[in-house]
Amino acid sequence: MRSMFDAAVAAAQPALCLPPHLPPRPKGRTIVIGAGKASAAMARALEDHWDGPLEGLVVTRYGYAVPCERIEIVEAAHPVPDQAGLQATERIRQLVSGLSADDLVIALISGGGSSLLVAPGPGLTLADKQAVNSALLECGASISEMNCVRRHLSSVKGGRLAAACHPARVWTLLISDVPGDSPMDIASGPTVPDTTTSADALAIIERYRIEVPPAVLALLQRSEAESIKPGDPRLAGSTTRIITAPQIALEAAAEVARAAGYATYILGDSLEGEARDLGKAFAGIARQVATRGQPFQTPCVLLSGGETTVTIKGKGRGGRNVEFLLALGVALDGLPNVHAIAGDTDGVDGIEEIAGACLTPDTLARAWALDIHPRKSLDNNDGHGFFQALGDSVVTGPTLTNVNDFRAIVIDSASTTGKP
Repeated sequence: MRSMFDAAVAAAQPALCLPPHLPPRPKGRTIVIGAGKASAAMARALEDHWDGPLEGLVVTRYGYAVPCERIEIVEAAHPVPDQAGLQATERIRQLVSGLSADDLVIALISGGGSSLLVAPGPGLTLADKQAVNSALLECGASISEMNCVRRHLSSVKGGRLAAACHPARVWTLLISDVPGDSPMDIASGPTVPDTTTSADALAIIERYRIEVPPAVLALLQRSEAESIKPGDPRLAGSTTRIITAPQIALEAAAEVARAAGYATYILGDSLEGEARDLGKAFAGIARQVATRGQPFQTPCVLLSGGETTVTIKGKGRGGRNVEFLLALGVALDGLPNVHAIAGDTDGVDGIEEIAGACLTPDTLARAWALDIHPRKSLDNNDGHGFFQALGDSVVTGPTLTNVNDFRAIVIDSASTTGKP
């Protein structure tokens, strides 16, 4: 299982996937900007393969910096923005001001950029953005819903950063971490047009009954909140390329599984919804495969990706991947010969420096032996506490990339008994 996870992460490394997508050299200057958990590694890969002058700045998560010679790397906070991100974003805006049509801006964008690239919209403060971010993370909204709100509260997201580069050409290289690989949802789309509106953002806030500062509601009711729309002439010189995505990572993992003798099925690269609900649903699929040989024969591996959500009700230490895995384990209830792994490819599940965890048929029995109640842990959103106590956490350290969640369920042939 760990070999599959490692293969998925390796397939998304910028050093491998970025060089084939580099643009031709411009007549003028080349400015590099970027944000995201993979942006520093992307900057390093760009430096290693660019044969002309370069300058620029990218902002990445604390602990994710990679040494570069010509591109400055700044670290800031994720998932809630901080002053360092605010200052780095302002410097990026200054870098791209006053450019000419002969200049080229290369934007290196990956998951995490929504928090790292922070420039509050008119009338807002950093504290306002922090409050909204925290509320969005806890309410159970999908990533597309969260990023819709973020785009309309920003001075750089929703295509505004690309508009600030005009008349220079903008060449955006994206590492997708969002279901469906929509460019406007990757880091909230700072260099691409946005099809959503401020009215959509207001509806999301109302739908989830999110408490937001009064200045946020005031901005969303003004025209200043509107993002850059398709067809805007300031984005006419923009090119956008997705250089790697969840599907590519899942295919790399599938090769590992097939080499080990397992039939492999990718059930989706963009699955969403409550993590615990998805875990319960996947338990039903795994049980049908294990006990009935339907719809797949064993031995097999079921792979999936995407980005689930967690509506926080407890006070435990959790993340969406361990929440999924714990719900899966509770529903399987020790079903023999079914193992699973779930982890975030960036190495951080929730806010913990833990990528995820592994599940085995005896996980629940080992927990009970330690007087740990699996259902109580799930109700308390304490996936990390649960798996860490068992020694089953997956810890990678910074992976320097991010193609979102990775899930694999391994079902051995010995578990096909014909009994429910």
